[in-house]
Amino acid sequence: MDSARERLAELLSSLEGANGNDISRATSPGGEGSSDGTKKLSRSRPRTYPYFKYLPYEVENEVERQRNFGEILKHLYVAVEAGDFSPGAIHWTRELRGWLGLKFDPTKEQRVKLVRLYYELSLAPGIDVAVSERFSSMFMILTKRKHYLRPGKDVTLDWRPLFRELKVFVLPSESGIIQATNVKRNVRTLTKLCTFAQLYFNPQETPIMLKEFLPYFSTSFVEGAFVVTGLLNLLLPTSSAPSDQEHLVPQNYLPTFFHLWSLVNRSKVFDTTFLDLFSRLARDSLPANHIHFTEYGIFTKDQSNIIFTAILRLLEIPVGQATSPYSTTVDAGAGLGIMLERDAKKHPIAHHIARWIVMSLSPACLDTEDSILANLEGLIQAVETFFHPSNSGGWTKTLSQLVYYLADFFVMRWNREKSGEMDVPEERRLNDKLKWRFVLCLREVIFMGIYAKSGTAMNFSLSTLQSLAYLEPNLILPGALQRIYPSMQGLVEVHRTTSSLRSLQILSRIMVKTKGFRCHVTSMLGLALPGIDANDLDKTLYTLSYIQSVCYSIPFYDLTKGKDEISGSMLALDWVTSEVIRMEQEGADVDLDYVNQLSDEDEELILRSSTASFTEFLTSLLGRVFTLLENLPDASRVRSGSPEENVVNTLPAAFTPLLATLSPELYDLALNKIADFVGNHVIHQARDAMAFICNALCKVSPAKALKRFVPMLIQAIRTEIDENGAASTRNTGSEVLPRDRGLVWNVSMLSMCVVHVGDAVLAHKAELFDIAIYMQQKCQGIPTVHISNYIHHLLLNLTGTYTVDYSIYEADVLSRGLGPDDWGRIPKPQDLNIGWHVPNREEIAFAIELFSSQCENALDALTALIDGSSTIKREGTGKAWSDEVSRNLVLLRLLLAGVSVLFDAKTAAGRIDEGEIEANGDIHMKHTNGHAPEIKTVASGNHFEAKNEPTTEDNLDSILGVGGDEDEVKPTFRYPAGYLLQSRDSRYDTVHALRERTGIVLHDVHQFLVEKEEDDMACFGPLYTAYKSWFIDVGIERSAHVLDRIQRLFTADIHPYKVSGLRKEYPRPLLLRRANVYHLQRLRHNASPRPKSDLDITLLLDLAHSGVSLYTEVRRNAQNAGESAIKAIIGARPLVIPPLLQALEKGIKENDYARIKGAIYSLLFGSLAKTISRDWRYAPTLIKAYIAASTADKPSIQKLCSGATFQVMDFGRTLERMVILDRDIIQAIAPTNSDFSSKISTKRDFIKKKRAAIEVKKAALSDELVDLARTSHWKMASRTAAIVVTLGLRFDSLASENLVNLLTTGSIDSHPGLRGLYSGALVALFSLIDTRALCQHRYENYLLDKQHIPAKIQVTTRQEDPGWTVEHLASFAKADAEYYIDHDYPGWLVWDKSMPAYKSNPKEDIDYDDVEQRVLTQIGKLLDRTWFSTFFGYLKQEPRDAAADRFRMASAMMLVSAFELMYDGRTAVTFEDIKQEIGEIFGDGTDKHQHRATAEILAGLLCSTVDRNVETRTMVWAYCFPIVRKVFADSLTPENTGYWATFLHLLLQGRDPRRSWPIVDWLASFRLDMSSNAAFKESSKIMLLQQCVTDAGWHFQLEKPVLEDFLAHLDHPYKGVREAMGSTMATIYRTRYHESYKDVDTLVEHQNAATSIGTRPYEPTKEFSHTMHETFELLERWRQERPPGQQTPSSYTSGSKTVLLWLDSMLSSHECTQMIQFFPNVFMEQLLHMMDIKEDQELQGLAYHVFRHLPNIPHRIGEDSELITALIRIGTTSPLWHQRLRVLINMQVIYFRRLFLISHDQQQRLFDCVSSMLEDVQLEVRLGAMTTLSGMIRCSPSSLRTKIVKDLNKKFTNMLLKSPLPKKTRNDISARSTGTSTPTPEHAKLVLTRHAAVLGLGSLVQAFPYASPPPEWIPSVLSTLATRANSDLGVVGKSVKSILSDFRKTRQDTWHMDLKAFTPEQVEDLEGSLVRSYFS
Repeated sequence: MDSARERLAELLSSLEGANGNDISRATSPGGEGSSDGTKKLSRSRPRTYPYFKYLPYEVENEVERQRNFGEILKHLYVAVEAGDFSPGAIHWTRELRGWLGLKFDPTKEQRVKLVRLYYELSLAPGIDVAVSERFSSMFMILTKRKHYLRPGKDVTLDWRPLFRELKVFVLPSESGIIQATNVKRNVRTLTKLCTFAQLYFNPQETPIMLKEFLPYFSTSFVEGAFVVTGLLNLLLPTSSAPSDQEHLVPQNYLPTFFHLWSLVNRSKVFDTTFLDLFSRLARDSLPANHIHFTEYGIFTKDQSNIIFTAILRLLEIPVGQATSPYSTTVDAGAGLGIMLERDAKKHPIAHHIARWIVMSLSPACLDTEDSILANLEGLIQAVETFFHPSNSGGWTKTLSQLVYYLADFFVMRWNREKSGEMDVPEERRLNDKLKWRFVLCLREVIFMGIYAKSGTAMNFSLSTLQSLAYLEPNLILPGALQRIYPSMQGLVEVHRTTSSLRSLQILSRIMVKTKGFRCHVTSMLGLALPGIDANDLDKTLYTLSYIQSVCYSIPFYDLTKGKDEISGSMLALDWVTSEVIRMEQEGADVDLDYVNQLSDEDEELILRSSTASFTEFLTSLLGRVFTLLENLPDASRVRSGSPEENVVNTLPAAFTPLLATLSPELYDLALNKIADFVGNHVIHQARDAMAFICNALCKVSPAKALKRFVPMLIQAIRTEIDENGAASTRNTGSEVLPRDRGLVWNVSMLSMCVVHVGDAVLAHKAELFDIAIYMQQKCQGIPTVHISNYIHHLLLNLTGTYTVDYSIYEADVLSRGLGPDDWGRIPKPQDLNIGWHVPNREEIAFAIELFSSQCENALDALTALIDGSSTIKREGTGKAWSDEVSRNLVLLRLLLAGVSVLFDAKTAAGRIDEGEIEANGDIHMKHTNGHAPEIKTVASGNHFEAKNEPTTEDNLDSILGVGGDEDEVKPTFRYPAGYLLQSRDSRYDTVHALRERTGIVLHDVHQFLVEKEEDDMACFGPLYTAYKSWFIDVGIERSAHVLDRIQRLFTADIHPYKVSGLRKEYPRPLLLRRANVYHLQRLRHNASPRPKSDLDITLLLDLAHSGVSLYTEVRRNAQNAGESAIKAIIGARPLVIPPLLQALEKGIKENDYARIKGAIYSLLFGSLAKTISRDWRYAPTLIKAYIAASTADKPSIQKLCSGATFQVMDFGRTLERMVILDRDIIQAIAPTNSDFSSKISTKRDFIKKKRAAIEVKKAALSDELVDLARTSHWKMASRTAAIVVTLGLRFDSLASENLVNLLTTGSIDSHPGLRGLYSGALVALFSLIDTRALCQHRYENYLLDKQHIPAKIQVTTRQEDPGWTVEHLASFAKADAEYYIDHDYPGWLVWDKSMPAYKSNPKEDIDYDDVEQRVLTQIGKLLDRTWFSTFFGYLKQEPRDAAADRFRMASAMMLVSAFELMYDGRTAVTFEDIKQEIGEIFGDGTDKHQHRATAEILAGLLCSTVDRNVETRTMVWAYCFPIVRKVFADSLTPENTGYWATFLHLLLQGRDPRRSWPIVDWLASFRLDMSSNAAFKESSKIMLLQQCVTDAGWHFQLEKPVLEDFLAHLDHPYKGVREAMGSTMATIYRTRYHESYKDVDTLVEHQNAATSIGTRPYEPTKEFSHTMHETFELLERWRQERPPGQQTPSSYTSGSKTVLLWLDSMLSSHECTQMIQFFPNVFMEQLLHMMDIKEDQELQGLAYHVFRHLPNIPHRIGEDSELITALIRIGTTSPLWHQRLRVLINMQVIYFRRLFLISHDQQQRLFDCVSSMLEDVQLEVRLGAMTTLSGMIRCSPSSLRTKIVKDLNKKFTNMLLKSPLPKKTRNDISARSTGTSTPTPEHAKLVLTRHAAVLGLGSLVQAFPYASPPPEWIPSVLSTLATRANSDLGVVGKSVKSILSDFRKTRQDTWHMDLKAFTPEQVEDLEGSLVRSYFS
């Protein structure tokens, strides 16, 4: 570690200088200011909420905060410098997090230093993975918000360390060595780090990044392409570069990105990645003035259209019979690139799309016909029918997410531009006109989306509705009300009512602020009331939520008072009624323009009038709530998430704001009604709900409410006890007896009436005190828990500091009187006056009196119960005694929790005075336990003894014991949190003395129960929850998770009020609650772990003792309490570990399974495991005990041990030996005012010693375990082996002799499980040896991944030579090589200056040092012939399960290392011996297991020669190749071909094909034997050849003869051979393409010069085009030769199938665009002919499958014209109707997929073609044309759609009217009745014309299936159809009826509105058209 330490800092710049800068974060100015001032600022934007100002007590000043911050940094600096990362740096990081969590701010300068420090620590080589995760997390916290640090201005980070870490995962390993012992980081953490750090990368580094990443791009091995785009997305900086650097503007490299995108087609991953990248680019370039910005943002028109086309693909909207636009085979090739993908759940694709669109909008979009906004409108219109609830599917969530993010981003940008937070140039800023169009674009789809069937989609749609209403209330609210009123009046389906209620809830805060619409609020409230219904709890929930949101926004005050011109609510009622009628008449397009149509005076009068009905509303609401409570079902169980439980939780949330917003008169009304209800009812299942309502009532006006409730409830309690005998006896079970329910009801009400209501309880002090004592004396059974809870609540109320202000207005506003202007008023967070309850002396005195009285009674009772002096005895069953004990224990727990804020941690820890803390912040251990200096627990044998004197001998334990636990006493800074008592005050002493006595009594009870009542479960549970409370409820009631609970409720309540881009625009009560939460956060911060007292030690040991009890319940309770306790007490862990270990050892000895379970669970499944893993006084004992326990003959223990295996294995991992850090970054946080070098060096030395001591322990244990593994049963041996590997393998010493022996001999163990374990470990050892040698035996090189590979060289490329690439590729066609190119990527896309290569005849081998030599020699000696013979024998064994019957890579890897030893002459075996063994293994080669074993051995042999000299390679190949050739030629079978394919893959993958030249050359020389009938032999050879081509990629240069052979035999008779040929040809052609630009700059320039979307890749070569044309001409010739109807296979059918398989493979792949030019004139007609071969269904299916690929292939702009022309030609001229029908499928798909790319001319041609096909003579074609036409119209942009509909409507109506049927003569009728009439050609033509017209009009109607109300032209079209064609016979009449009935069916939900679009005459026409009238 020294070398790393030398790099670290001494001491540097100060952070103390900021101490004088007393700036509160709440008031610090924004802006940039001077450079020096900026550094001193805490943030760019001042805090919204002044946290410190609102607290009801004096807080620390900024100087103290900064002093503490400086102290944290000082300790952090010392820890990092000394190499004390865990626990040191981690502890101070936690402290820093706590400091930041209290809303304290470092200065900007300090934050920058911390960001750099944590970025460095997160990625430091050598740091422990778990530790680096913590540092990463801190880095993310520091950079979480953009306004903390401005990118580029405040801090710049280096991307290289992140790239270095990512490289390990995703880029080809330079060494090929597997680093088995180096634990990699979590790649998810790295990608997350990228998200945060990317913002701070320097944009000027972009060219350097491109030069670093792009050379790795290759589609020959497509993983490279995925990796490069992933890296670009994660690391490329998107912020704008300085304006003077023009070469860095995005358009400079965007064409290159579009080109890269087009290199991998049909990939969803690529589409997602580039959209993510482009969307961030759009966001970050928006503020940059120097970047050109148009109506397409920073993109060009072509780029924008391509992105929109990709968006259409990503939405995966189903189109007709189209297949997916994506091919799974392309994304399956992503390989390691998957690791670089962002988490789709956290970064959904819709988010990227919306960000790109919104950040590209500007007013420029308004002035042009084509723009991003126009495209967005086109996109939404194209997919709008997919938003309809009836049309849901896989696309629903994505679409609803898309509109949600669109609206959300728009709102965010709008708000931030308005506030100046987003500094956008004036001409780019969103304006009102743009906002209007944007909202209009999304409005209709959202009104459909809010009724979605999917809950998720509905949630997204409702949030979108809220955002749109926020932007344009006058556009959204009229339509919303028009839909909501009928729903609320019960005129439509129930689910629409639910959606309407939810819509009202989210619109309420906008409605109450919007003129005119706010007058509807009270009528809506009235309409919502029926929603409170016990039969529909979900609807009840939404109704209550709606009422809650209204109550947060408006005062329930009657504003008509004092206004004589208003009489009651009649005015409002009449106005609302008239408005509802108007909405009904005008329908969905109603325009409620209240701004212009309603004067301010009239609006105010209506609003005032509407408030007169509040009294009626309140009465009705309370009545409904009471009815609900009376009928509430019993909640099945607590916290089950049932609807009943949700209602009970929602009632208080709704009632608190409701009661707080009531006028005094209404409050009195509510109080009387609620009090009467409570006094007259007992509804057991509604108890909690009613108690919450009482609490809400009392909180709003405590004095008034308590005066009413307390006497009434106390009287009722006394009556229940005295007269009804409630709680007079104990009861079994957990149900409350009917007799006791009245008592429990009243006690529960009283409990909730006296909590959080402030000092008003003092008025009833005596009654409350007396009733507590009275109930405790009189009651037994379950009610006693409720009684104790009442006392708990009263104590909480008296001692707590909390807000007692719930009004939605400030006092001064209320005093001046409320008016209409106060509706919807949102206060400023800076101008609040908060009412706090701070306990006064009288309250504290009352609390202490109550606590003392109850506590002493309980303690006396418990003492009496256990010493036998109580009247209640343990005789008989002893249940009464148990009841009494548990009652008092429960009471004690609740008492402790109730006064927890009065307990002082210092006194609880045994009184530490301030003076006893040393200057450096450490506390002497002697003060923490009151006696000896330190307990050193030393392990001696199996016994643990506490020794007080230091050990004299140089004992390892003396070092191991110090600081072994992260609980070393370190200062935690405490901040004022309103502590109420003064130390040395008598009340202070009373409280703490009682707590102390409670602890002693709890211990006595524990002792007694353990000795006398070991099986009394009823007592142990309460006892240990009391223990838990005793430990953790100090300073705050942690046992109740108060902060978490209140924070969760607060988060839920503010959620509806969050608006993107705005901060804390909440109603006043929620802003007040934020202050309360902050107070609790301070309390929680102060409740950090405290030093232990003597009593703590005693109680902790009690819990440890019971944690291994015989009884499961006792164990669980004790473990739970123990886990909480050790987190609260410093130094608790080392205290409880020894007794638990003793118990475990004893349990194992005595086979006491219960104790084993308890001990293992306590030690390994809680927070003790981490401590033990660091404390090697205990770890060896635990590991040995664990191994012994794992053989216990009990399944539950086996399961427990299996679960802990990885935990225990982790114990043995090597510690951080060296961490490499940048000294300047560490120096930056060093304090200047003192010198810490001695402290650092002392600490560093100690850590070194400790690490050395631990390693000694680990080595000793490793040897001990090795011996154990040798001799023990396989079950124990397997556990031991797993542990010994992590313990024994080390970089410095590699492995002990003993361990090497075990691994080598173990790898041929007779037990297969053990064999696998040992073999894996031996491979890891070999790998470690090689890695160590390649790193030149230096650990630092190992960490930095610096490896010296003797055979590796860097070959300089001749970039400037135009013939270099050709020459380079030509070299792969020859056997001899000057050097080998193992990597696929060099030169594929661009050439670098040099490329990595490997010597073809390396002379020098890896240089092993003495340590490596020793181990290798030792292994070599053990690898004799017997070892190999045995190992080979096991390979040949039949696997135990079929899944394992495959080529096992592990076996081959093992043999590679073994054979390398043999070549070096280290083994006792020779190559000749191995040959003989292989011969015996392969035998006659008839058995598949022989083949598997031989394939694995030969793979090992051949792979082991890779870095050997030519002689060795030649010798091995000379032996192996004949065997392989023989197998490949004659012995392949379906059973063994898989083994040999993997064998080949292992040889070739990632290697130069010339390394395996004999096999490659032999496979490439394969030619089809047409005379052979051994189909499998032929196909398997082709498959092996394909494997060879796939692995070699573009380096395979022997393809020409193979292709010629295949093309000459396309009509091969065997299916298997044809399939193999097809896929192999596709693979060969796929790997021919490469670009090979001379360098990255040339690539970028070339793409820029071409077009804005770069050059077109995959242009087919002349040879390829010639081959295609020739092949299809040959097929055509064969087609002509085949006699029609031939049943047997022919050259045509066989050849076609081969070609189709070839095409299918290519069209499903990334290079599919290579085929585009052949679609129109070469492929299409041939495919249609193939589909007509009815005799060969396989051919038909294949042809149809390939045909459907065509429109999914992404054509570039303008490339589609020929294809469309061909489709139109075939559709209109083909003589075969099947062909005409089939092209329709592709027409619709290509139209939709290319919506943004297709020219207007092509669009029109397609419409003309499809509409003309309605007149096709074939019925099927006509029906297909109708469906296609309606689909095309449906997905067209609005402007085109309107024009097309208008033209076609006119055309088809005229067709119908001008082609009337001739009137029937009498003869016609008689002829028809006799069935003798034959239609004339003229009549047939007339019917055809009429049918075409009907279908045409039908397609227009069907294009708008969900438009509600229907477009204005639809009623006349339907009327025309009904009157003019309905009575036609045959298909015409049938089609009309079908069109009319479908129209009605799709509109069931909205029919009441849609019907209004028809005139009475039209309705009459329609009614007469169907037998059963739909139209009524």
